[in-house]
Amino acid sequence: MKYIIIFILLFTATAYALDTQTNTTGSNTSIEGNYTGGATTYESGSESSSTTTNNSTSNIKSAPPTASAPPVSSMTQDVCAVGISAGIQTFGLGLSGGKHVIDKNCERLKLARILNDFGMKVAAVAILCQDERVFESMIQAGTPCPIDGKIGKEAKALWLKYDHERPDYETYIKRMKKREVIDLKINKEEADRLELHTR
Repeated sequence: MKYIIIFILLFTATAYALDTQTNTTGSNTSIEGNYTGGATTYESGSESSSTTTNNSTSNIKSAPPTASAPPVSSMTQDVCAVGISAGIQTFGLGLSGGKHVIDKNCERLKLARILNDFGMKVAAVAILCQDERVFESMIQAGTPCPIDGKIGKEAKALWLKYDHERPDYETYIKRMKKREVIDLKINKEEADRLELHTR
């Protein structure tokens, strides 16, 4: 313990001796620091002049923060919702956002399955027929979708009468117009053929 105290005292005395500075008239005083040059001479009747040049430079570069898209979950598997999120980052500005999108086809399938489980088969088919692909496939199969409580031939007659209620109405109109053009062309060709045979 005694040696440790003696060592500390010697270290302190040495540091104090190195830190002290003695100036004598007419001698040079050294100025130390982060600059060049620095010896100033003071003489009787003379002026003091010194030049100091600072060499420190600063060049700090950092990447901009990243815009993180928020996580959007559907909470449960029995919800027909899909989470969508996105983010964009520029040098000075970042934007991100998210939302839920309802899947209508998923809802239609779930409703049809529940109605079928309750024994409402016609109602289950009717709700599936709200999809134009299902509606068209039912027409092509010769089993038109239910309308106003009617099925089969009665439903087909009502769909022809109220065709504007079809879920595929726009596609249906385009198809009918093309068929009319083809039918007119075929009728004209047949009329020309008959006219040639009668001559």
